[in-house]
Amino acid sequence: MNYYNEIKETLIKNEIYKKVKDYSKNKSDLNTYFEVGRLIVEAQGGEERAKYGNKLIKEYSEKLTKELGKGYTVSL
Repeated sequence: MNYYNEIKETLIKNEIYKKVKDYSKNKSDLNTYFEVGRLIVEAQGGEERAKYGNKLIKEYSEKLTKELGKGYTVSL
């Protein structure tokens, strides 16, 4: 048995696994944020009215921060 090759292959498999996991997480994040954006536009009455929805975004931001914690502050 060549221990060096076994160690190397184990490390390579781990790196591949991490890349696949990162890709899956990024894809999930992208889909989540797209859906959140779509729902916000819909809640504001559609794309034509979306620019008037800053109050709604601020309200949702405050509620989400209170209920889910940090990471939902408004940055316009």
